[in-house]
Amino acid sequence: MTGESPWQPPEGSWASSAARRRNMQAIRSRDTKPERVIRQLVHARGLRYRVAARPLPDLRRTADLVFRPAKVAVFIDGCYWHGCPEHYVPPRTNPGYWSEKVARNIARDRDTDQQLEGAGWLVLRFWEHEQSDVCASTIVSVVGERRGGHPEAPKG
Repeated sequence: MTGESPWQPPEGSWASSAARRRNMQAIRSRDTKPERVIRQLVHARGLRYRVAARPLPDLRRTADLVFRPAKVAVFIDGCYWHGCPEHYVPPRTNPGYWSEKVARNIARDRDTDQQLEGAGWLVLRFWEHEQSDVCASTIVSVVGERRGGHPEAPKG
């Protein structure tokens, strides 16, 4: 088709190409593989939790796992999107936009931590590259302690 112009991103879009746009839209914001593995391990140890839920009704942010009775919010952060000090690599394409986006994510994460801690919640953050079994053991132990029981004791 000769009359068509090349692909143009929508006005104000961050996408540098149609392929990049499709790729970025396919990235999951929840139910990532690290999240699913940690959830399975925690569930197998007897704990029950809410998935992708708001710990505080007035806070427009969701935690990956929420243990309401124990007031524990768990976040499994992606290395790129949350600026992992070990694995974050600055983008080569549109670096100004993406670096600023990651900086805003980091600032929002710190603000979320402060707001939850101010409301009496304990925030646990893990990087996606951390060993899932170690993360799950930490979660089970902390939730158990916050509930006043044995760390391994399942309490719905």
